Amino acid sequence: MHSSTGGAPYLHRLFSLEGRTALVTGGSSGIGYAMAEAIGCAGAAVVLVARREAELAAAVERLRGQGVDAHPLSADLGDGAAVREVCRRADGFAGEIGILVNAAANNIRRPMGELTEQDYDATVRVNLTAPYLLGAHFGPRMAERGWGRIINVGSQQAISAFGDSGVYGVSKAALAGLTRSQAEAWSGHGVCVNTVMPGFVLTPLTAAVQAEPGRVEALAARSMTGRNGLPGDFAGVAVLLAGDAASYMTGQSVYVDGGFSVH
Repeated sequence: MHSSTGGAPYLHRLFSLEGRTALVTGGSSGIGYAMAEAIGCAGAAVVLVARREAELAAAVERLRGQGVDAHPLSADLGDGAAVREVCRRADGFAGEIGILVNAAANNIRRPMGELTEQDYDATVRVNLTAPYLLGAHFGPRMAERGWGRIINVGSQQAISAFGDSGVYGVSKAALAGLTRSQAEAWSGHGVCVNTVMPGFVLTPLTAAVQAEPGRVEALAARSMTGRNGLPGDFAGVAVLLAGDAASYMTGQSVYVDGGFSVH
């Protein structure tokens, strides 16, 4: 049997995030929390942004219980002033932000003809404008230092309309476009920007869909793996895209969907 003592040091060099600081929006639950946990356990300090303070505090405590240097920053990302406050304060917890994960989203999925102007505004503010503003603040600073990572969390709705895609689909398609624009702007300065494209994932964000009889089973059957996604399925891709191993990956839509998009 072949054995080697080099595996652990090699993996550490390839995937360690020690010395980095990440800002993760939507970090109190679902995919955002799973990514924050993975990035933190890989060695980075993590600043979690979420709207609900109790859930945010509980998430930070769970991370700290795993030895992660985690910090809460409560904000409603639908409020431009709150986004600016996040930009102002984020570097003050554990050093300059070198990894930005935009996982926060709302998911208003009424029939297209029933959507209101307020639905449109609320969706675009959280799902697109906040990632744009956060990127506009942190991206150039990362570029000045010569290293950075931005991970935008997209959706199947970016490429395929189903289940009252509505303005949610519009916002997620635009987010993939934002990734490409950010990558063009900053990749030459060491800042890699990518979109993670989930399949159907069992999280609080999809609770309304999960409540529809037969819907969860139908979506699971549509994927090649025969199951729906879980937040933990996004740990590996988060560590990969947040670190040096992905230094030649940028502007991409990375599908973590059990084959959902190609089945």
